[in-house]
Amino acid sequence: MAVYTQLSDEELARFVAGHGLGDLRSVKGIAEGVENTNYLIETERGRYILTIYEKRVAPENLPFYLGLMEHLSSKGIACPLPVRDTNGQQVAQLAGRAAAIVTFLDGVSLRQPSQRHCDLVGEGLARLHLAGLDYPRRLPNALGPDGWQPLYRGFQARADEVRPGLGAFIEAELAALLPAWPSRLPEGVIHADLFPDNAFFLGDRLSGIIDFYFACNDMLAYDIAICLNAWCFDAKRAYDRDKGAALLAGYQRVRRLDAAERAALPALARGAALRFLLTRAHDWLNTPKDAIVEPHDPYDYVARIEQHREMVDALDYGLEG
Repeated sequence: MAVYTQLSDEELARFVAGHGLGDLRSVKGIAEGVENTNYLIETERGRYILTIYEKRVAPENLPFYLGLMEHLSSKGIACPLPVRDTNGQQVAQLAGRAAAIVTFLDGVSLRQPSQRHCDLVGEGLARLHLAGLDYPRRLPNALGPDGWQPLYRGFQARADEVRPGLGAFIEAELAALLPAWPSRLPEGVIHADLFPDNAFFLGDRLSGIIDFYFACNDMLAYDIAICLNAWCFDAKRAYDRDKGAALLAGYQRVRRLDAAERAALPALARGAALRFLLTRAHDWLNTPKDAIVEPHDPYDYVARIEQHREMVDALDYGLEG
């Protein structure tokens, strides 16, 4: 989440009134993440998140994302619920862009999750996967392997501005991963961006999952691989096998991985790390200077990839049983 589009008080008040939420009492920009403009708003009826969709989110995909939140919420998954406007629409125009309001979830996102938190997020991810199996809309993963080379070509000439040698490193990874990318694994709706700042906790409970704007249809085990990258590396960029074991155990309490998914886990984890290296390098080079946001360091994912290269099977990640 971030703030790119600045709004006047009058624009905000009109938009909120158009959703039947009563008078606007307060508004605060949220300066986290790098994708959309987000405001925490409080009205006489409660707190909500207002999102203005920036360049990476295609307006034609919004029915998939917002419909998915409604679907998952109806299945008991704690996630934001879109607030329809007085015309019954999920999406409206604000400052010349598509925008929506969703409900606010209570909880705290954790900078240093414990093994217990990893267990809970693994369980929550599996429940999300099962709840999404009958979601009728489909959206291919634009940031899957087919999208990696086009994304890289967009900043290839400047890659070494991030770190010297980054271009050659990325090219070696593309050459290694693309020909051997796993296929024919169980598929469904995946979150595709379940980082610690997108999960909320209240005490010893996962209280909600947010930010579904990378959700898509892809291999379910790829979503697990994303979470291993996001939750199971320590501050020194070393893989924490105990956290990985906890996350995988939590997931398998709800949905067990089959033999093909287990065998594919190292490749999926390495590919997930490359996906985030690519998007973070792109954002590092292209985030507007006046945006109220700090882009993430792409080099964190170079360190992850170097360790994934040494992982030979799912046991290395902590998968047991």
